Amino acid sequence: MYTIAKRFAFSASHTIGGLPPQHPCARLHGHNYEVELILRSPVLDGVGFVRDFGELAIVRDFIAATLDHQHLNRWLYDWCKPRLPEVVAVRVSETPCTWAEYRP
Repeated sequence: MYTIAKRFAFSASHTIGGLPPQHPCARLHGHNYEVELILRSPVLDGVGFVRDFGELAIVRDFIAATLDHQHLNRWLYDWCKPRLPEVVAVRVSETPCTWAEYRP
């Protein structure tokens, strides 16, 4: 199995419901996020790629138009999967030391 990954950066806000009002994450706040897109394929194309990194520009453009400096929506995997079928996971980091990953 071959695996590639690409990171994209953007800034966005979010809230976390259900926290006590004094919790710092209960109020609207933002982060400089990084999203890591992970693609996997059992075979390589004729050039030797899982997917040409240039083709991942659609994700960069989508993030810039939809998520950057917006209130964060958590549906990036569902947007990517039909466009890039090799996607197996999306990882989002809000600090250099923390991340959350969605993988079906």
